[in-house]
Amino acid sequence: MSDKRFRQIILDEIAELEKLSYDSSSDRAPVTLDQQAVGRLSRMDAMQQKPMELAKEERRRIRIASLKAALLRIEDDSYGACLSCGDDISLKRLEIDCAATLCISCKK
Repeated sequence: MSDKRFRQIILDEIAELEKLSYDSSSDRAPVTLDQQAVGRLSRMDAMQQKPMELAKEERRRIRIASLKAALLRIEDDSYGACLSCGDDISLKRLEIDCAATLCISCKK
């Protein structure tokens, strides 16, 4: 696969993650304690869900950052090179994780 193809895969994944982030923003909002607005069990469920949603959002932000770093490596022609040893990262590995920074040997 060419860098151009990987660039598009990366951009598509970033767009998907940003959409998920936007769509789930209400799940991370403070839980309203108004007794009239939401039943007690619904409020408790929302309070339990909020930490999980915050953790998901943190993982999305970390993934977006690694994808943006991969885009920078494409720009400076270092994409696909292991950041540890400098050898090429296998195409198969990049197809599985387009933001991979280490070859299999260095990852172990």
